[in-house]
Amino acid sequence: MAKILIIDDSIVARMSVKGCIPKDCGHELAEAGDGAAALELFRSMRPDITFLDLTMPDRHGLEILEELHRDFPESIIIILSADTQKQTRVKAEQLGAFSMIKKPPVKELIQSEIVRALAIVEGRHE
Repeated sequence: MAKILIIDDSIVARMSVKGCIPKDCGHELAEAGDGAAALELFRSMRPDITFLDLTMPDRHGLEILEELHRDFPESIIIILSADTQKQTRVKAEQLGAFSMIKKPPVKELIQSEIVRALAIVEGRHE
């Protein structure tokens, strides 16, 4: 079981990601619709995995990624974005993104990234 945070200003996008996460695994899910709420919720929840949109009205996702990775360097943050430009991907990797998934999300890819991330999380507890 993992704590998973979904950060996206679009409720439709958040629902789409939630629909890709297996319901029978007992994951604890939380959502934030803007950067300020995301940072506050992240700090209180300390999620195992975070799905982060890049384009939001109050703060760009790369700014949030940078701040979270600086304060919580072991955090696993997966970028979800329609922006698939190479420079965006490179910048996200430089700022500490675990991976980047193109929107709209594909169920199998979301699930495989959760499995890959959880292997790292579980390895830290051994």
